[in-house]
Order: sequence, then structure tokens, then C-alpha cells
Amino acid sequence: MVVAPLAAWPWEYLGNLKYTLYVPLLAKILYSRIWEDDVQNMDVWCLHILIICALRYVIYQFWYTYSAMLFLTRTRIILQQGVDFKQIDKEWNWDNFIILQAFLGFMACYKFGVLENLPLWNSRGLLYVLLLHMGISEPLYYCIHRLFHTRYLFTHYHSLHHASPVPQCYTGMKNYSIKSPLSVLCYCMFNFTSLFLCFVAGNATFLEHLILSMIIGIPILGVTVMGLGSLSVIYGYVMIFDFLRCLGHSNVEVVPYGIFQLLPFLRYLLYTPSYHSLHHKEGDTNFCLFMPLYDALGRTLNTNSWALHKKIRSGGKITVPDFVFLAHAVDMTAALHVPFGLRGFSSMPFTTRLFLFPFWPIVFLAMIGMWLFSKTFLVSFYNLRGRLHQTWCVPRFGFQYFISYARDGINKHIEETILRADRLGIKVISLAALNKNETLNGGGTLFIEKHPDIKVRVVHGNTMTAAVIINEIKDDVKEVFLTGATSKLGRVIALYLCRRGIRVLVMFLHLIIKHRLIGGVVHSLEGWNHHEVGAIDIDKIDVVWRAALKHGLRPV
Repeated sequence: MVVAPLAAWPWEYLGNLKYTLYVPLLAKILYSRIWEDDVQNMDVWCLHILIICALRYVIYQFWYTYSAMLFLTRTRIILQQGVDFKQIDKEWNWDNFIILQAFLGFMACYKFGVLENLPLWNSRGLLYVLLLHMGISEPLYYCIHRLFHTRYLFTHYHSLHHASPVPQCYTGMKNYSIKSPLSVLCYCMFNFTSLFLCFVAGNATFLEHLILSMIIGIPILGVTVMGLGSLSVIYGYVMIFDFLRCLGHSNVEVVPYGIFQLLPFLRYLLYTPSYHSLHHKEGDTNFCLFMPLYDALGRTLNTNSWALHKKIRSGGKITVPDFVFLAHAVDMTAALHVPFGLRGFSSMPFTTRLFLFPFWPIVFLAMIGMWLFSKTFLVSFYNLRGRLHQTWCVPRFGFQYFISYARDGINKHIEETILRADRLGIKVISLAALNKNETLNGGGTLFIEKHPDIKVRVVHGNTMTAAVIINEIKDDVKEVFLTGATSKLGRVIALYLCRRGIRVLVMFLHLIIKHRLIGGVVHSLEGWNHHEVGAIDIDKIDVVWRAALKHGLRPV
């Protein structure tokens, strides 16, 4: 595949081995500390570079975790369609630019002697870096950004940034299949301009990051050349840039509208997430970096910006989902797959990994807090066939379901959630795994008997599970041997197979199947008006299977 020059990343074929590119910096630090008597200025800057890289990752993780905590942000979400796995895969290498700018910073430190012996603080430097940013970086960024929206540059470069449907702080780079040894060119172009780890938009090509690193590096380089540089200027400028760019791509409106009512001129000095979302939505307005002033001067300010900000900050109307899957935490390790944890890790199938064990104390404290204070909360959402589906979580872990004195509290949480879903007008709520345990609540029967007039349909989903298992058995099979722990699922499968004339030998039955969620989804899509609790209805197995096939659902 032929792509535009400098669109690809030089280390794209390294995969996760790209992080070994940090090793030379670490090795230089260790060598100077262990084997050299005098630590050189260059070695000190290698340490600063690695520290700033680590702090940048922390900032991104903070913003992603906050924006993905839907139980805190659901009323202020800007784009409601949600992030799918395709976008996550596309943004897998979002942090390429941090590696790039680490090496640009290293080359700048190697080239410029003015970086030696910088003081910790210089108040005049902080003022001048702000003036240089507002007077040079902001207008340059605005002009370059508009240029990248022209036909050729947008098609071959900047369209990648707009390829992600939902802006996020991790909106990252898409790699291309091309091999380009560009390190020499990189040095020649930027060893005299890019000072440090200056932040730019994450979702961009290699060329964009080279150019924009130069533009945003000007304020720090400028104050340093003037003799006003300091460590606080470098650290502060980089961290604030990261923070504000993450803010703009968070998809959650966090800036109070009252600030702009009190001080109207501030709306031209600081953009908001809703302001930048209009750029991603319409493409021909709101080009600024952080200051809408330049959009106003360039006549590209979207007239709906302030109205959208006010609408979202006013609380907005909560969209009622058609379907809710009521889940629970499984165990300490599985809880780390929660969507507001590590995004890439949460998108992968669950497996126990050794690097997760150090996080156990954090999860344990969260578990204690949930047990004492938390109520059922929103975890994730997605859209299917034009219907909004959400996942809510009972604040309990799997082992707590087997503590006798904890069962009443768990049933109270489930009951309150069902009643809440009924008040909101939700059509179907599906109980996951232990939330429909027979010994806990009779597979959901307890709640239906206690509240027979509720309109929300309560579904345990086991009928779909039975249908999937049964339809995995080939038509020419004459005998089936079932083994494992006994369950109502095993009982109904055995009875169904007997109806088909299949000889069934049951020792015990043990099946761990994850089709209960799909059972609730099909119930919602079909608009069925009955509860699905208690024992599995054998006559419904073929019905739910045909319904699943009708909606394009297939077993994996």
C-alpha cells in the first residue's frame, strides 16, 4: 500500500517492543550513576525526560479513567454513541508521539548549551512562556491546522485524526504499512527547534507530530534562549499542554458555564470539550489549539459553540436505555478489566497476568468502599439496532454472594435496581450470573412475586444459553453424555434432547456459558412482554434461538 511521505512511524513493526526505545535513555542514566564519578548535564536531562514521559502517561490515564466513569459523567457526555472496539484497535499505538518527542527532547538537550544548569524556578520565565504561547504558538497552530484541512493534506494526513468517531484523550495514531528510516531526517529538521516533550494532538501522522512539535516547542525554547528558562517552565508547560489537550478530547463537558457568564472574555481564551467536539463533527470550524480567539479572528468560530456548552452543562436529559444488563464484579483480578481502568487491557479477553497482582491492594480497598457505601452504578453502554443498551453493576464481588449474611443486602441492591429500571421506563433488565442464583433469589422469581405489577421485564437469559448449547449438537448425534455440576440448565438440556429422541446419560453438568447477556438483548429486540425467571421453559428454547438468528446473532 502506497502512502504519503512521512505518514508512517519508523517503529511501527516493533509492536510493544517499541518501548525498548526508552532503554538507551535509562542505560545512560544508570551508567553515569554507577561507573562515572561526575554526573554530566546530559545524564540529568535523560532522567528528566523519562520522568516527564511517566507523568504524561499518568495524565492520560487520569483523564481516561475520569471520562469513562459513566456513573459520574453520564449527564455531561457530549457524543452519546460510545467507543467501539474498532476505535480502540485503531488507537492502540496512541503513545507513539510520546516516544518521538522524548528523542526530540534528547536531541535538543544535546544541541543547546543553554539548557545546562537551569534553575528550579523563574517567575519571569513563566510569564514570557505564556506570552510566546499566546502570540506565536496559538496562531501558528491555527494556521497549520487549517492548512491540514485542505484536500490533499486532509486526505493523506489529517483524516486519521478525524477517523475516530468519539474524541478521547487516547485518540491515537493509526499506523501504515511502509518502512521508512527517518531518524536522520528527523534530526536534521528538528534538532534546532523542538525543545522537549511538547504535546500535540494524539491522533496524527508522523509528519504532523514533527511539525507540531516544532511549533509548540517554540515558547520553551524562546524563554530558555532569553535566559529565563527553568525546570518549572519545562515541566509546567508540558503538563499543562497535556492536561488541556486531554480536556478537549475527553468527550465530557467539565468547564462550568457559569465561569463564562461571570467573565465573558474567558470564552475566547479557553476552549471546552463541547467546543472542540463541533470541530470533529463539522470539520470546518473551531480550529484553535486552546484559544477560540483565533477562530473569532479567522471567522471560523462555530456559532453554536456557547449554546451547546450551556445545554450540556445544564444537566441535559438522561437517555433511558431500552435494555440493561445487571452485572457484578467477579474477582479481584477480573475487576481490573473494568472499562475505566486500562483501556487497552479492558478490551482484551480476560486472562490472569502476573503484572496485575501489584494492583490487588487497590482493588481490595475499592471492594471495601463499594461494600460500605456504593449503590448499583452504570459501567458501560453501546448501541445495537438503534437501541441503547447499558451495563449496570451491583457493587459486590463474586465471593460475597456465598456469604450467608450478605445475601439480603445483595437482594436489596438487585430489587432497588429493578424498581429503578421500572420507574425509568426501561423495557428489559437481564440478570447476570450470580445475580440470578437459585439459592439467592430463585432465579429472579423473588422479585417478580414481590412486585407483580412492574412493567420492566426481568430476564435470566438461561433459555438462550440452553439454545446455544443444544444447537451446537449436530443433527446426526444419537447419544449425549453430560458431566459436571448439576443445574437447572443441565436439567432442561437433558429433557429437551430426550424430546428429540436422543439418548442422554447424565453424570452431572457443568457449563460456564456467557450467553445470558444475549438472552436479554434478544428479549429486548423482540419486545416480548413476559418475564423470564425461575425454571427454564423448554418450549421457549427454539423460539429464542430463531429470534437470535433473525437478528443476526451467531455463537462464536
